[in-house]
Amino acid sequence: MDADRVHAPPSPPPASMPVVFEAIVKQQALAATYNLGSVTLAPHVVYTKHGEFYVDAVTLERDGKPPKEPKIGAFKIAGLGGIRVTPRRFTPSELFDPSEARYEGVTLLAIDR
Repeated sequence: MDADRVHAPPSPPPASMPVVFEAIVKQQALAATYNLGSVTLAPHVVYTKHGEFYVDAVTLERDGKPPKEPKIGAFKIAGLGGIRVTPRRFTPSELFDPSEARYEGVTLLAIDR
């Protein structure tokens, strides 16, 4: 098998990528549509996986309600519709560990802790 086939080049970044970067740098929540519902997310890291772009984020609200427990979820950036930065600020979650192996060598931007 060719080495080139093992690591497929990433697809072109989604048009919404600068919005996600802005939210991470400013530590401001993102609002978007995901799986036909509205979500408010606290984005912590953008990375690539299998040639696609992902953001790991804490869900602050789903359809206007807070989650039962805080956790970090992975969201395919191309799957987030109508994405925009909100005025809502957030603090980095203790659940986020930028040194996790899955981020090694594929992180594009991570939150400052």
